[in-house]
Amino acid sequence: MTSPAAQHAAPVLPGQVDPPEFALSELLPGAIKGVEVVALPVLPGEDGEPVLLGPGAAELADELGLDLVGAAEAHGLTGATAEVGVVPVPGGTEANPDLRLVLLIGVGAARSTDLRRAGAALARATRDRSAVATSIPTVHLDADDAVEAFVVGTMLGGFVFHWRSTGAEHQPVRRVVLAGPTVTADRAVLERAIALGGAGWRSRLLATVPSNLKNPAWLAEQASAIAAASGLDVDVWDEERLAVDGFGGILAVGAASATPPRLIRLDYTPAGVSARAAKKLPLVVLVGKGITFDSGGLSIKPSASMASMKRDMTGGAVVLATMAALADVDCPVRVVGLVAAAENAISGSALRPGDVITHWGGRTTEVGNTDAEGRLVLGDALAYAVQELEPAVVVDVATLTGAVKVALGQQVGGLFATDDTLADALSGAGERAGEPLWRFPLYAGYEDRLASKIADASNDPGGAGAITAALFLQHFVGDVPWAHLDIASVGDVEKEWHEWTAGPSGFGSRLLLTWLGSAEPVAGIGS
Repeated sequence: MTSPAAQHAAPVLPGQVDPPEFALSELLPGAIKGVEVVALPVLPGEDGEPVLLGPGAAELADELGLDLVGAAEAHGLTGATAEVGVVPVPGGTEANPDLRLVLLIGVGAARSTDLRRAGAALARATRDRSAVATSIPTVHLDADDAVEAFVVGTMLGGFVFHWRSTGAEHQPVRRVVLAGPTVTADRAVLERAIALGGAGWRSRLLATVPSNLKNPAWLAEQASAIAAASGLDVDVWDEERLAVDGFGGILAVGAASATPPRLIRLDYTPAGVSARAAKKLPLVVLVGKGITFDSGGLSIKPSASMASMKRDMTGGAVVLATMAALADVDCPVRVVGLVAAAENAISGSALRPGDVITHWGGRTTEVGNTDAEGRLVLGDALAYAVQELEPAVVVDVATLTGAVKVALGQQVGGLFATDDTLADALSGAGERAGEPLWRFPLYAGYEDRLASKIADASNDPGGAGAITAALFLQHFVGDVPWAHLDIASVGDVEKEWHEWTAGPSGFGSRLLLTWLGSAEPVAGIGS
């Protein structure tokens, strides 16, 4: 099965690497012909008993004439999540002469997190292989949830991006067959899992592309390609239209760059819904920060801090990847995605500390720090969304503040929300998707720190940086239920860690799709 992500993907670079393809089979993994690798789950034994092997192990062990439980113990496997043992099979089997390797993969308690991590371990152990067949245990999960977790982990654990003249150092396994009686036979479940994993892949890919290629116009081209492939409507504001319509924040941040800013809009309507009926559906607006490179502007960043700033458009990447996959998860509400794209550069036309800018809708900001640019572009997009689109819910996503990283480290994203039901929905979706969030307070006691002597607010309030940044944005959304995801804490991954590969993370698209793909994503919000 070709993944929805691959079907929707627009070419990015000649060396772009696609995720694996997935298929379902009712056969046991050892009976699948043409695969080089069979992977078997390993679970911890109970009460001192030996480890347990998952579906298909006994049959394969008989055919090979091997004690696979003994092999697992010889490798020191305990069944802990993501452990890997390798058993060579030089001559294959009668059923599958192509078989060369049996992998024993620890799945722990076989809950969602365990299976995602086991899938990622499988992906790393099968790099450069053509095909693998594996069974999936369903100890604590139903088959649908087990497939979703395992597929997402396998896809993202194998993520590759390169721009090498000699080709990628490694390729992900090309084909993964989910085999055995415990695997769901519902292809719609597999397609949804592929869509979730593919959205994570796409957002990670967009965030990883170097900024000498990736600029606001390029990002708009990617959005247009996504719209064409995914049945979305698209609209793009260039610099002239942004000026006419009064998007002062986006224009100010992008003023110094040789590549002018853009505002990107994508519109999704559920399939089969008439234009008249669509107007009665709730509207969710997603807003993404799209800073394609952030030098800090005249308030220039230290070189060490600047090195990863090609990924400062991760929020925009997340919005684009989410919009591309909404139909694949059967999202039941209308969704508009906005990406405020600009490059924060340095030149004679650069935004200066002390400048005052006028945002869309008229609110003004005194610039105290040109490196606090994300909130300036988001303010424009949020004001436009609330005043022009009349949404039921607005959610913005941004690598916004270093302060959130200080508070949370690098494995949890920050969440602010004006509505408890919305906060609970996003937190729950994050837990299920493996993109956890921690809620912060919108503490009104810090509101005075936004004060400016000459404008409505300053963009450089100082202290409690994640909270004051959220308070700054809150002024642009009025009374509309709103959530702000500050993903600067999880924007970069320092080293490979389960489904997270080193580099930009693309964090956020899976949790948004899990939320928006639920039966009633906005039920109870705002009431």
